[in-house]
Amino acid sequence: MRILYVGDSACLPADLSEYISYLGDEWRVETVADGNAAIHAVASEPVDVLMVGPNLPDIPPPTLLGQVRTLRPETIRIALLEVEGGNVSPSVRLIGVAHRFLPLPLASETVLEAIHSLEELRDLLDSPRLRRAIGRIEHLPSPPHLYFSLTRALEEDEGSSGDIARIVAGDPAIAAKVLQLCNSAYFSNGRAITDLRLAVTRLGLATLRDLVLASEVFSIKTGANVDRTALQQRALLASRLAAKILPQSSAELGATAALLADIGLLLPGVRDERDPPGDGEPDERPGHAEAGAYLLGLWGLPMPIVEAVAFHRQPQRSSLRSFWVPGAVHVAGALAGNEPVDEHYLSSLGVLHQLPGWREMAETMSDRMAAAAA
Repeated sequence: MRILYVGDSACLPADLSEYISYLGDEWRVETVADGNAAIHAVASEPVDVLMVGPNLPDIPPPTLLGQVRTLRPETIRIALLEVEGGNVSPSVRLIGVAHRFLPLPLASETVLEAIHSLEELRDLLDSPRLRRAIGRIEHLPSPPHLYFSLTRALEEDEGSSGDIARIVAGDPAIAAKVLQLCNSAYFSNGRAITDLRLAVTRLGLATLRDLVLASEVFSIKTGANVDRTALQQRALLASRLAAKILPQSSAELGATAALLADIGLLLPGVRDERDPPGDGEPDERPGHAEAGAYLLGLWGLPMPIVEAVAFHRQPQRSSLRSFWVPGAVHVAGALAGNEPVDEHYLSSLGVLHQLPGWREMAETMSDRMAAAAA
């Protein structure tokens, strides 16, 4: 893997080269001081990962990343950001051209974790055609920042329910959408939820976070022609169902993966894998499952989520040989969309006998949704 760092080398951890050396001879880290040197290096030889410091002497980082996107659309583009007041706030221009953001100061472990996750993603979705197709999307959806802010707050046990509510209230449009979703039959239990503090208390922090994620993701502005309302309702049903199918320890992971399983449908230029293949020339567009998984990998979501999204329509392709998140997301997505479940796959994992119960659960949840919409 060829990694090219652009900028002041003082931004890199002093022991990074030593860490990289343990990974084998195929790993290379190169550094250049400015953007023009980086463009020359990228044009001369393919680069797997480009890391750009916050300040370059010749051209702005967004300009460099945009040019690299044109030269090598398959290259993973990482921007390093200076943290101000504890917040990582990339500019609008930078969000449009970078795949991943890492805060300064860097630790070697942070760099290697990011690189390893990207390497895992490459192994999972090793398709140059897919990487080029996603890399060429001019307005690739940016990561859901409010969702990640809530995730950090929950992981670090920061703040009360009121503090969490204030984070959500910082985006009025998202806050309004969350309250709308909270008052659906899935979450309100017949009682109206009128403020975010009550939403946090009544729903629980994990559920609120997934509602924020749904609100952000399904508000993405792209050229894709898709019924977003129907897609979101189906995703919410699948999310709740996956959480019920899995044990408590994996419920949150499964709920998030099921919620995002069809996010690829929001990307322009992808193939809806739910449509039967035509009789003419083969469709060369990437399928929406793998395209969505690749996007989530670039956003830095956990690999179990990425893998579940990639293989939710073909669960037998998963590397797992036990029933876990990929299997639950397949079942939940199929039942939520009234599609066939891969019974041979479930039989091979010894869980086929549970399908009638899962199907009954899905029908009950779907009836509640229909009653709420009536």
